[in-house]
Amino acid sequence: MVTQSTADQATAVSDVRGADHLLLQASRHGRVWTLLLAVTAVLGTVAEIALPALLGRTVDSLVFAQSSLVWVIGCVAVVVLLVLCDTLGGLAAGRGSAAGTAWLRHTMIQHMLALGDRATQRFSRGDLVSRLVSSAAEAGNAAAVVVWATLSFVPSIGSLVALWLIYPWLAVAFVTGLPILVVLLRSFARDTTDLITRYQRSQGRIAAALMDALGGIRTIRAAATLDREQGRVLRELPALSELGHGTWRAQTRISAQGALIVPLLEVAVLSVAGFALSAGHISHGEMIAAWRYVALGTGFGMPAMLLARLARARGGGRRVHEVLTEPAMRYGTASLPAGPGELEFRNISLVVAQEQVFDGLNLVVPAGSSLAVVGRSGTGKSLLAAIAGRLLDPDVGDVVLDGVPLSTLNRKEIRDAIGYAFERPALVGETLADVIGLGLHQPSADLIEQAARAAQADAFIERLPQGYRTRLQKAPLSGGEAQRLGLARAFAHNGRVLILDDATSSLDTATELQISSILTGQLSDRTRIIVAHRASTAALANLVVWLDEGRIRAIGPHRDLWRNPAYRANFTPGVPPAGSASPVDRIAAEETS
Repeated sequence: MVTQSTADQATAVSDVRGADHLLLQASRHGRVWTLLLAVTAVLGTVAEIALPALLGRTVDSLVFAQSSLVWVIGCVAVVVLLVLCDTLGGLAAGRGSAAGTAWLRHTMIQHMLALGDRATQRFSRGDLVSRLVSSAAEAGNAAAVVVWATLSFVPSIGSLVALWLIYPWLAVAFVTGLPILVVLLRSFARDTTDLITRYQRSQGRIAAALMDALGGIRTIRAAATLDREQGRVLRELPALSELGHGTWRAQTRISAQGALIVPLLEVAVLSVAGFALSAGHISHGEMIAAWRYVALGTGFGMPAMLLARLARARGGGRRVHEVLTEPAMRYGTASLPAGPGELEFRNISLVVAQEQVFDGLNLVVPAGSSLAVVGRSGTGKSLLAAIAGRLLDPDVGDVVLDGVPLSTLNRKEIRDAIGYAFERPALVGETLADVIGLGLHQPSADLIEQAARAAQADAFIERLPQGYRTRLQKAPLSGGEAQRLGLARAFAHNGRVLILDDATSSLDTATELQISSILTGQLSDRTRIIVAHRASTAALANLVVWLDEGRIRAIGPHRDLWRNPAYRANFTPGVPPAGSASPVDRIAAEETS
C-alpha cells in the first residue's frame, strides 16, 4: 500500500511537472508579445515604486518653497508611463495568450486525431471538448499570469527597500507583518489550486453528459425522458456550485484576513513615521511617501487574484497535458512494394476494458479474395476490421500486408493501400462530392460519379437541385443514403484492400444485392474484408471466418459452415420468417442446406 501510494505521488508530481513544461512551451509561442508584456510589466512596476518617492519630493519642495517644477514633471511622466505600460501590457497579454491558446488547441486537435478511437476510450467526447475549449484557454493565459504574478510581489520588496532608505525603523515595522501575509497567500494558493482543479473536472463531466444527451436527442424525445435527461446532465451542478462557492469563500477569507492585518500594519508603520517626523528624522514629504509605500507594499488583492488565475492556468495545463500524454499510434518510414494485397494476422492479442478479446489469433486473407467475418455481437468483428487497417493496434502481434508489417509503414502508405466503409459513416466535407472524394488528391468528377454509381448513390444525388455540388448540411439523408455515400467514398479509394464494417446494414435487399455484385465484379481485384450480419452477404464471400468469443472457431466457404447449426444461429436474428425471406437469403439457404 505504501509502495502504491508512493508511486501515485511520483506520478502526480511527474504530471504536474509535465503540465508546467507544457505551459512554458505555450508561453514561448507568444514570442514578441510575451517579451513586450514582460518589459511593460517591469517598467510599470518600477514606475509604481518610484511614484511615492516623487510625490514626497514634490511635497517637500512645496513645503520648503523650493522649485517643484522638475518633480511635478517627473510625477506626470511616471503617471504617463504607467498608463502606457498598462495599455501596451494589456494588448501584449491578449495577443500572447491568444497565440499560446491557439498552439495548445492546434496541438490537442492534432493529437486527438492521431489517437483515433483511443481518445474516446479514456475521455468522453464532452470532456474532450471542455478541455479543448475551456482548459486550453485557461492554460494559454499562463505567460501573462506568470509575469504579473511574479512582479506582483516586487512592490512589497521595493516598498521595504524604500522604507529602509527613508528611515530604517519604518522598514523594521513593515517587516513584522510580512511573514503573516506570506503564510496567508501560500495557504490561499494551495486551497485555491485544489478547488479550481476539481471545478474544472466537474465542468468536464457536465459537458460529457450534455454531449451524450445531444447525441441521443431523438431517442430521448421519442421516449419522453427530457426531464430525466435534464436531471442527469445537471446532476453534477450542485457539486460544481459548491466548488465555485468554495473558491469565493477562499477569496473572501483572505480578503477579510487582509482587511484585518493590513490596517494594523499601516498603523504600525505610520506610528513610527509620526514619531520620526516629530523627531526630525524624516520630512513631511517622506511621511507621505512612507504612507504610500505601506499601501503599495501591503496590496493584498492583486497577488491573491493572480494566484487564483495562476491556479486556473495550471489546472487547465494539467487537463490538456493528460490528453497529450495519452500515447498515440506511431508510424514507421517503410513503403509498400507492389503487391496483390495479401493480408496476414500474426499472433494477434487484444485486451479491451480489461477483457481478453483476441488471444494469439492467426489468419491469412488471400490476395484478391473476399473474406466475410461472422459472429455473434461482441465477438470482436469490428475490432478485427479495425486492426486489419491499423485503425487500432493490437497489444501483441502484427498485421502484415504483402510481406510488410503495417506498424513499419508510414501513415500515407497505409491509408493509400487500405480503404474503409463503416456502418455509420462520418460524412466530412462541404459538398457531397467532397464527402465521396475525402482523402483523395484532386479527384476528378468522373471518378466521383463512377464511385457513386457503384454504391447506388447516384440516383438520389442527381435528384438534388445542385447534384454533387449540394452542400452536405442542406442534403437530407436517410441512414441508407448515408451508408451509400460511405460506400462510394470507399469505392473511390483505389487501394489494394477494402474493408467493409457492416457497411450495408441499412440498405434494402435489392440495393445490397447490387452492391454485392460490384464487390464480386469490378472490385474483385481488391482484397475485401466484410463484417457480415446477413447470410446473403456471407454466401457471396470466397471465405468466411467464424469468430466465437474472440477466437476463430472455423474458416471455410459459407456453404460448408452452414451445415453447422451453431453457425446458422449467428444469422437467426436477421433471418425473416419462413416464406418471407429475401431472394438472396433464400438462394443462400438453398445452396448451403
